[in-house]
Amino acid sequence: MIKTDGAWNILKDAVSLHVGRGKKTVVYTPDVESKEEILKVSLGRTGNLRAPTLRVGEKIYIGYNDDMYKEILG
Repeated sequence: MIKTDGAWNILKDAVSLHVGRGKKTVVYTPDVESKEEILKVSLGRTGNLRAPTLRVGEKIYIGYNDDMYKEILG
C-alpha cells in the first residue's frame, strides 16, 4: 500500500499523469501547485494509491479506462 507521501514521491517526477475517471481520461502535469488536486484523484477511499498504476517511460497511468489502455498498448 502506498499512502500520500509515498504516492507523491512517485507521481511528482512524471512528465504527465493520466488518470482514468469513468469514460474520461484526465491528464495532469505534476507540480507543487497541483499536488493537492492530483493526490485527490490519485488516491482511493482508503488513502492508498489507486490501482492499477502503471509507469510507462516518463508517463504514469492511474485507474482504468478502455481508451487509456488502448493508447498504452497501441
